[in-house]
Amino acid sequence: MSDRVEGFAPVCFADSRVLILGSFPSVKSRAEGFYYGNPRNRFWGVVCGFFGEPVPKDIAGKVDFLRRRNIALWDSVTACSIHASEDASIREADRADVAGLIRGTAVHTVLCNGKAAFAYLPKEFLPDHVRVLCLPSTSPANPRFSADTWRAALAEALEEG
Repeated sequence: MSDRVEGFAPVCFADSRVLILGSFPSVKSRAEGFYYGNPRNRFWGVVCGFFGEPVPKDIAGKVDFLRRRNIALWDSVTACSIHASEDASIREADRADVAGLIRGTAVHTVLCNGKAAFAYLPKEFLPDHVRVLCLPSTSPANPRFSADTWRAALAEALEEG
């Protein structure tokens, strides 16, 4: 087991309508300093591709993309002990205050990027109007990833509200 590590601060705006929630940043993401920093992770390609946009080259561009597209980004675990990037090894997890984050925003849908993100999400504290969907992880380690499932969920979530 590795030492306890901290995740990233949330990226969220008052007009965010969808929160995409990962589990915890990978080793590569932590080295890059931002969400989904592993170039083999499908996240940025599928989400930017949904809007017909190229993946921004830097963190500022990614934050601007999220702002323009009314998407918030965070992880369901804010700090933990973890071995490498293995969600199954997460111990001593601090769960994110997702309800507190989205209070006062337009968020109506939480899209969980994989089963671990869904499992650690404290769903019992979410407002009744917030819908939660568990999507296949965009991790390169997930052989069951489905871009079609992601595109359909994004279309549905961003048409609401």
